[in-house]
Amino acid sequence: MVAAAVAGAGLVGGIYSASQASKSAKNATNAQVTQDQAAMAQQQANLEETRKLLAPYVQSGNQAIGQQGNLIGLGGNAAQAAAIKQLQSSPYYTSQLQAGQNAILQNASATGGLRGGNVQAALGQFAPSLLAQTIQNQFSNLGSLTSIGQNAAAGVGNAGSNAANQNSALLQSMGNAQASGALAQGQANVGLANSAMGALGAFGQLGGFGNLNQTPQTAYTGASGLANGGYYVP
Repeated sequence: MVAAAVAGAGLVGGIYSASQASKSAKNATNAQVTQDQAAMAQQQANLEETRKLLAPYVQSGNQAIGQQGNLIGLGGNAAQAAAIKQLQSSPYYTSQLQAGQNAILQNASATGGLRGGNVQAALGQFAPSLLAQTIQNQFSNLGSLTSIGQNAAAGVGNAGSNAANQNSALLQSMGNAQASGALAQGQANVGLANSAMGALGAFGQLGGFGNLNQTPQTAYTGASGLANGGYYVP
């Protein structure tokens, strides 16, 4: 009975200790994984917010570079002609053309050369010159938008790259946590096996199952009992 009690106490203690160690390892692993998953979710939310904020600039840049291509003929003759015609009908060009022609006529009128050939030549040269300047200015203005879009796209790319690197680190952290948890649970199981073996060893050292197979001795009273192989009961 004593052997069984000692062995049982050791085994129960080992089971409890192993169970607590395994539970602690599992809880620690779950906490680490949950924290890393939350960090990944926040990282993804930040990336989406960055994309949302920079999207108008990227879109403007894409539109601008397309119009630049049309102005210099990259989109074909028809697209180039349409782009130039659009400029010629724009409020900027028409207002500048009207103002320039009026200035030429007013200057000719003031100098008395309103009907001279120079005036007609000046009027004929002004429109093409203004159109060429307008095209150049438009291309330059579109170039500014293209640069803004390029920078915005690069910003999105950098944000995505940073998010990927951080997510990779978080995934590695989760993997390490899970591996450590599995190792800790394995060690707890080894501890349980060792406790069981220790309990069996203690049980054996205290007589073990041999005590259970012994025939109870007959109790004798008095000194004669000891001589007959029994045990003394006062």
